[in-house]
Amino acid sequence: MTFSLIGYDADTGRFGIAITTSSLAVGNRCPWAKAGVGAITTQARTDTRLGPKGIDFLEAGLTAQEAVDRLVAESEYPQRRQLAVIDRNGITALYSGPDIQTVHAGFAGKHCVSTGNGLDNPGVPQAMVEWFEANRAVPFIDRLLGALDVGIEAGGEWGPVHSAALLVVDKHPWPLVDLRVDYEDDPQIKLRRLWQMNQPKLDHFIKQVLAPNDIPREEF
Repeated sequence: MTFSLIGYDADTGRFGIAITTSSLAVGNRCPWAKAGVGAITTQARTDTRLGPKGIDFLEAGLTAQEAVDRLVAESEYPQRRQLAVIDRNGITALYSGPDIQTVHAGFAGKHCVSTGNGLDNPGVPQAMVEWFEANRAVPFIDRLLGALDVGIEAGGEWGPVHSAALLVVDKHPWPLVDLRVDYEDDPQIKLRRLWQMNQPKLDHFIKQVLAPNDIPREEF
């Protein structure tokens, strides 16, 4: 019982995922991304193995649809899985297995795709995508979080969500942002607070990796 939005920012090349669910630690199991390659969500009866496997497919040059097709074909129980993929060109693909036993849906837009299961209503992913597309002036990461808020406002899951995650990759082999709320009421609120705390430190964290000798003592 999970819903998410994957986005691609053509101006920066960033890929990002905002995701939430009723269960524990969604950020550990469902969102996957690699800089310059693409991003994947694996949901419903989540097969965590499909995340890194799909990233490998994208890195080998498969399109989003080709990656989804391969993942479905090679899955042991594809009828219970839900997948969304965006490739290095911002092209999307999605899949919802026919045996998912809750309300589920998916919707794709330009450079974004949303999927969900255990939903209050099947319109949740479309509402998230339409908001994300309509607010291009909003900074990319704030748009991801805004889409998550819209999904909750549109009905979200049939019950309360408890964990949420924000994953963004940029130019480097490590995530630019990897924030997780593992079990709290209204996790999307805490997730936004974490991002607001993290945002001013992004450049510092990158400099620590690439040029630690250039960091003034007062910044430690």
